[in-house]
Amino acid sequence: MSYLTDDPIDAAALARRLLRRSDGALVVFEGVVRDHSEGKAVESIFYDAYRPMAEKEIAAIVDDVRRQWPDVAVDCIHRLGHLVVGETSIAIACVSPHRAEAFEACRATIDRIKKTVPIWKKERTPDGEEWVGWQHQC
Repeated sequence: MSYLTDDPIDAAALARRLLRRSDGALVVFEGVVRDHSEGKAVESIFYDAYRPMAEKEIAAIVDDVRRQWPDVAVDCIHRLGHLVVGETSIAIACVSPHRAEAFEACRATIDRIKKTVPIWKKERTPDGEEWVGWQHQC
């Protein structure tokens, strides 16, 4: 299973693959490219990753979430490459018999991915390009 893609993300298909007859809740989170960041206009974003390490870390996160919420089925995919405003950069789907667990698992998944997975982004603005998000991690 790969958690990284260079292709557009179909969040609905991701969710459909998980849904079981016993599920009463389906939570989907989509992170999308927005037109601004920290007061600057954003035209597009380029996502890059150290793929082997990113795949391994996302797999560990998904496994941990599955252990913490055993009734929740979870999957996610992160897009790499050039994305324009409005395109989905990440999709996370969580299904479970009840909504509380699905919401909690989804939130935990995105929070951990943002914090620990080696994926970097370069924002393109009218003034040029800049790698962002790594400055406070050195």
